[in-house]
Amino acid sequence: MAKDVINSPLGLLLRELLKDRSLSMRKLSELSKIDTATISRVINGKRKANLQHLERFADCLEVPLVDLVEAAGYPIEQKQEDFLLKNRTSADSIQEVFASSDVANQNVTEAVIEQKLAKYQQYVQTVEGKNDILTGFGKKLESVGSIGPLICQMKDLFKKFRLGKGTRSELAIIGSALLYFIIPLDAIPDYLFAIGYLDDAIAVQLASNSIGRTNIE
Repeated sequence: MAKDVINSPLGLLLRELLKDRSLSMRKLSELSKIDTATISRVINGKRKANLQHLERFADCLEVPLVDLVEAAGYPIEQKQEDFLLKNRTSADSIQEVFASSDVANQNVTEAVIEQKLAKYQQYVQTVEGKNDILTGFGKKLESVGSIGPLICQMKDLFKKFRLGKGTRSELAIIGSALLYFIIPLDAIPDYLFAIGYLDDAIAVQLASNSIGRTNIE
């Protein structure tokens, strides 16, 4: 092995995955749309993989994202589950967690999340949007695990959406929360496992409130 190769945990894991799947770095580059040189530097320990890299690798190699995140050295903590179990699902509560995190400069508010949900409500009413939810939800669960209060809520919402249990307006709202969960480009990066899914919990809460208002009207 070359002297300039650093045996990082992520590099070793990626090498093993590529070998098991009979894939070359060049082929992984084609599948992930990440430059071959970048992949080589990540595997050889010369560059730290970012969130986008890990998400694309996980998708192409069909492995849980959490495995790659842990191997890359990002902290995986239990604060998220503890936080959700206390039902403190509000934007103010998220800011409390930010105060002691490395993303304290993030400006995540309910307004920001509501804007995304409103945008998604339009999309989920299209054939493409509905298909993205039906095909993407299972893959998302595989990457994040299937245990926890938030996941249970998401599963319930997905079941209602899949079975069409609700009015058109209600299903659009439910679908927006599901898309927010599925799409990785949300307000808080999902790789920040201590808090990465708290904004998803807020999205669920906002969707539930919106459905409640719809029913009253």
